[in-house]
Amino acid sequence: MMAFGMKFANLLLLTLSLALLSQIYIFIHIHHIIQSSHKSEYFKSWASLIVGVVIFLLFALNLYFLFIPVRWPDPSRTVQYVLFYPSAIWSLGSIFSALFLSFFQTTGAIGRTAAHIYRRLVGKETTGTVNAGRRHLLQAGLSGVAAAPLLLCGYGAAYAGRDCDVQALTLPFDRPLRAVQLTDIHAGIFMNRKEIRYYTDRAIALEPDILLLTGDYISNSMSFLPECLEEIARVKTQYGTFATLGNHEHWYGTLNNIQAIFRRYDITLLNNINRVIHTGHGPFAIAGIDDLRSGYPDLGAALHGLDKTIPKILLSHRPEIFPDAALEGIHLTLAGHYHGGQIKLHLPGGDFSLAHLRTPYVEGLFQINDSRLYVSRGIGTTFTPVRLNAPPEITLLYLKG
Repeated sequence: MMAFGMKFANLLLLTLSLALLSQIYIFIHIHHIIQSSHKSEYFKSWASLIVGVVIFLLFALNLYFLFIPVRWPDPSRTVQYVLFYPSAIWSLGSIFSALFLSFFQTTGAIGRTAAHIYRRLVGKETTGTVNAGRRHLLQAGLSGVAAAPLLLCGYGAAYAGRDCDVQALTLPFDRPLRAVQLTDIHAGIFMNRKEIRYYTDRAIALEPDILLLTGDYISNSMSFLPECLEEIARVKTQYGTFATLGNHEHWYGTLNNIQAIFRRYDITLLNNINRVIHTGHGPFAIAGIDDLRSGYPDLGAALHGLDKTIPKILLSHRPEIFPDAALEGIHLTLAGHYHGGQIKLHLPGGDFSLAHLRTPYVEGLFQINDSRLYVSRGIGTTFTPVRLNAPPEITLLYLKG
């Protein structure tokens, strides 16, 4: 756990350094454009100052929202769009914009240098004159290309991040069961109560026999947990609602407090324990394991006392428990955590996201012998409210006997 904490801290430091350098790089680029214009020196000075202040405020505001819990359990959509989203979209999009700018400027400089060397070698004279109109046109085109990541991030926050899929699967199980999985809700300033209600309404419409929750109910403050669970508790099922914890609960809460809130809303929290459920087709077991890295996971304790022949479902926030679960003969493991990559590229060699560098279980169905794992994309976001090529997901499982 300590090694993971160090790796996470190093990744966070790297990301923050890259973000800060991006702000400086973009400011220098815009400042250069302003200074090369034909405006007055007075205008140039004030324009550069305003650009610098705006960039600083957007970046600082996003850092504040990331690291200082904003205890506002139910911000309106207007407040989200006016106060919260612009800084988040800017901070993420500006990193990619800076990378685009640096790539094209570097390749352009290499190309000009190569052309100059070639002309010298073949004995051609260079005029030394620069076409100002062509230069401004190229600058405008480059700036337009650099703005594309910001537009994509805006789209990912406003539309792609809210276009929810109901992912239906039919899987073998020794008991017929209609289950719904919700995961990675991340209630907070980017996932208010109204939005959680939308997803729970969708879950209610699916008429599940059982509701299964696999962690990360909050973003960065325990103040969001009660209203989140109050909305989830509206989903009434024949066999109940069962949950396990994610890393965000451990980061921002204490186990005793979390357990008390779950009991208040009659949601069974399975933290290294299990429950046997009796149906007309025979019993099955639901087991839950604590978060693999931020908690205190104990698979043996989670399965303690269970008959080896009884069909089992394991709830785990992170999917990396799957090989051990398969060795234990667990029929189905449900997980989340990675949001399907959250920001994912479709490349010729396959999908790619930062999550693909960390786990083989980013999203979807996996199988080892007769044991299966399903990793849901979840419905919320973390660190940034942007989703691209990884829409929110409610999972509907048709388990067949």
